[in-house]
Amino acid sequence: MHWVVLAGAYVILWFLALQLLLPVGIKAPHESGEDAHALADAGAPSSPRLLLKALLASIAATVLWLIFYALVLAGYVNV
Repeated sequence: MHWVVLAGAYVILWFLALQLLLPVGIKAPHESGEDAHALADAGAPSSPRLLLKALLASIAATVLWLIFYALVLAGYVNV
């Protein structure tokens, strides 16, 4: 299997995991009881925790990619 296919599979899995994690735990300032900044949008999240979500997406994508790679090595997936 070519390394480009493996890298592409990881990138796709990472973006999929990130898209699934982005809406988790999002609250607007009025929902969490904080004062909103005067220039901020009313629907903007108060703390999106993007670095944590990127880390979790990396972990999830790595686990899914390892499963995918094991299936390829076992011959269940032919790429």
